[in-house]
Amino acid sequence: MILISVPTIHETRAFTNQVIQKGAVGDDVIELQARLQYIGFYNGKIDGVFGWGTYWALRNFQSEFGLPIDGIAGGDTKAKLIKASKYDQQYVKNQIRKGNKFTHYGGTDLSKQSSPNKGQAGNQGGGSQPKPSATNTPAGFSQNDIRLMANAVHGEARGEPYEGQVAVAAVILNRVNSASFPNTVSGVIFEPGAFTAVADGQIWLEPNDTAERAVLDAINGWDPTGSALYYFNPDTATSAWIWTRPQIKQIGKHIFCM
Repeated sequence: MILISVPTIHETRAFTNQVIQKGAVGDDVIELQARLQYIGFYNGKIDGVFGWGTYWALRNFQSEFGLPIDGIAGGDTKAKLIKASKYDQQYVKNQIRKGNKFTHYGGTDLSKQSSPNKGQAGNQGGGSQPKPSATNTPAGFSQNDIRLMANAVHGEARGEPYEGQVAVAAVILNRVNSASFPNTVSGVIFEPGAFTAVADGQIWLEPNDTAERAVLDAINGWDPTGSALYYFNPDTATSAWIWTRPQIKQIGKHIFCM
């Protein structure tokens, strides 16, 4: 990391009217990352690419500032962020053009940035209450939950299309939220007889990035199954009972049902 002496910051605003979300690139994302970094939520590289690091930093900001937690920078989120931070467009873009790989902005090292309390947001400097670093973990789920779900998705559906992998993750979440199943990720996955991957040991295969992305997409609200609680492969299913369940749809080789 290159530490740079930062001149006095002259506030500029460069946000356009676009809604900024994962996959976006360009000046709006640069400003979003810089503002989030200024108040200690984002500790990645300011590169103008809205990836997972930016997404979870934004969600953490929204959570702390009482905004809808969706990882999307719409009008309300941008307005709140403008009030809570500062942004010197010329300085930030100059550093990017020079190829400086700076990972903090505003003159204060991330480890010394204070927590942006409501009513005091944007107050920078060595406060007595350090801002916890962004966890990149959705609210309500631990890193262990996400990893275990990724293991299950990889073990159960690694040969399926991406939508089918998201669908398996969605079934796990639907079970967690159902009164008929355990209310934890581990409880659902390790319920006796629930998943073939647990029975045959494939749950312990190293998951790939696709499986983890599928889990995150499911946690973020994508349920391709229409709230299914079960799924099965009609070519290999040996249970007569599973065929009695009301079927919703087929994705890849799996039929999803209630």
